[in-house]
Amino acid sequence: MTSDIRHWRMIRNREFDVAELSMSSYLLAKFMAQAFVAIPVFLHRRFRHGFIFINSHKGIQKPADLIGRNVGLRNFQATTNLWIRGILEHDHQLPHRKVHWVTQDEEEVPFTAPKDLMLQRIQTGKKVEQMLVSGELDALIHPEVIQPILDRDNRVKRLFENYKESEIDFYKRTGIFPIMHTTAIKQEIVDRYPWVPASLMEAFELAKERAYQRMENPRRVPLAWFRHALEEQEDILGRDPWVYGLGEANRKNLATLIQYSYEQGLIGRMLPLEELFVATSKD
Repeated sequence: MTSDIRHWRMIRNREFDVAELSMSSYLLAKFMAQAFVAIPVFLHRRFRHGFIFINSHKGIQKPADLIGRNVGLRNFQATTNLWIRGILEHDHQLPHRKVHWVTQDEEEVPFTAPKDLMLQRIQTGKKVEQMLVSGELDALIHPEVIQPILDRDNRVKRLFENYKESEIDFYKRTGIFPIMHTTAIKQEIVDRYPWVPASLMEAFELAKERAYQRMENPRRVPLAWFRHALEEQEDILGRDPWVYGLGEANRKNLATLIQYSYEQGLIGRMLPLEELFVATSKD
């Protein structure tokens, strides 16, 4: 099951008692008082400088060149897009309300966009990836590496060509390894079985530790220089980059994301962490 399908089925249909969920959509759902809670188990994190793609023939050299341009998104509220817009605005002088945002898909959580936000949805059947290649879009933010990049299509390229260096610099300056997803639980489950959050937290911690142990064996990973890559990651991010709980680093990470969501008009107030996460033994 892909992330977008899982998120839709949890938010719209409430099909699961517990599910990995987009952090941005969860913030919006909580702001709208939907009956979910979460535990601070962050199953997906990713640096995102490498997921901004541009048409090679539009004269775009730096983020500020996107002012007044048409930038495609799968949808506006996705956590990837929330992080990138915030980073571009705060680090690279690209105000998000000076960009024409063009979306492909329906939003997971319906919301009313601010009046001064330039946001439009394309016609059904059109794909933002194809529109970037054709030149209808100047740039595209996408949750995965797009096929034209994998195909070495010279009509498109990354905005940050040395994206790894940009991401390392971002981490060293901020201490943030961007949280993408959290683990959401139906409120009715927690009300009925109050032991569930702590038990899930314990299970996820154990699973993560076992995953780290498996990574110690290079025979399990088909990469020639896997050990070097692992050591480099530990040198930069530490022993446990996927740390759970509401320690200082995760609080800063989440506070930044909440700030971006508020600034970009998704949520109407700054949500406190105590409202978002049910108490667990690791808080």
